[in-house]
Amino acid sequence: MNYNFDEVIERHGTGCVKWDEAPQDVIPLWVADMDFAVAPAIQKAILRRAEHPVFAYTLVGGDYYEAIISWFQRRHNWTIAREHIIYTTGVIPAMSCAIKALTLPGEKVVILSPDYNCFFSSIRNNGCEVSESVLQFSGSNHRLEVDWDDLEKRCADEKTTVFLLCNPHNPTGRVWTREELQRMSDICKKYHVQIVSDEIHCELIMPGYTFCPMGTVDAGAIILNSSSKSFNTAGLQIANIVCSDREKRRRIDRAININEVCDVNPFAPLALIAAYNDSEDWIDELCPYIWANYTSLCDFATQKLPRWSVMPLEGTYLAWVKVTDCDDVATYCEKLVEKAKVWLNPGTMYGEESGKGYIRINLACPRSVLMEALTRIARVML
Repeated sequence: MNYNFDEVIERHGTGCVKWDEAPQDVIPLWVADMDFAVAPAIQKAILRRAEHPVFAYTLVGGDYYEAIISWFQRRHNWTIAREHIIYTTGVIPAMSCAIKALTLPGEKVVILSPDYNCFFSSIRNNGCEVSESVLQFSGSNHRLEVDWDDLEKRCADEKTTVFLLCNPHNPTGRVWTREELQRMSDICKKYHVQIVSDEIHCELIMPGYTFCPMGTVDAGAIILNSSSKSFNTAGLQIANIVCSDREKRRRIDRAININEVCDVNPFAPLALIAAYNDSEDWIDELCPYIWANYTSLCDFATQKLPRWSVMPLEGTYLAWVKVTDCDDVATYCEKLVEKAKVWLNPGTMYGEESGKGYIRINLACPRSVLMEALTRIARVML
């Protein structure tokens, strides 16, 4: 089936964070949701459930777990045991519960910076300290790499108990290789640091790259995942924690109940089942479309935005862009909203130092919308 990702869908007036928080004349390319219609199987599953007039507390059945297990086995050669899966309302609540279960206040959690902004808040809200291992450029291709000596030094710190990984990495778009993941695992095992890996972007992989679940490298890693980012169902609010250790799983499950994020709505499990069982062709068509948006961005920047240097995109639909001679990217993005009527995210959201000079652009929109936004930016030449 050929899906029409070029279709422009009016989202104003739907209670949409991305569009309704922005002024009417602004193109929002900031928050990470997609402007594409969900896969037909997902919409049909929700409509079928909506025909029943009672929306009460939801029992998550065996077909939910079977869909998850089947998907990761056939897509990523990762065998997940049913009893290792815990569901909750989202990856961020899952992350917070994992940190709560695995740390004590005052301990350190290592991240690879720049990193998804909620990593910082989740760590700090649990009374822990963020330990930022800053990614470094390698060679002339602008590819970001782990500073292995620094990562090991931070994991060796006696106060460090958790390494919180983003795989694939938001905002830089890196897809970690099996060799890189193995090296991370080896370092963490050496210093008895628990790996928690956020893998919500795992299906959004660009041509030529392969996603490797940390769970296939380190069976003791705790994995956070959801169909929501890949299949554009974030508003339905569901995610899964995969944890093979019984005691750690008990503690995480307890944290989920303490934080009251144990109940999900009646639509979310059905959406996941429809995504994983009946929408594989949709995601397989989506990723090349996003890649074409990325190449369009690169071509446009080369020709008309000389201050922009677009970093390589291996995964996610989020472009990481260096703006020459611009440390104050927050002001730069404010001016883009004011003068170009385009809303982007400043890189400093993802690390006050490591994000300086960068902006993040959401490419998950019809190409006509992306090109209109870029044309507006070029017109004001900020």
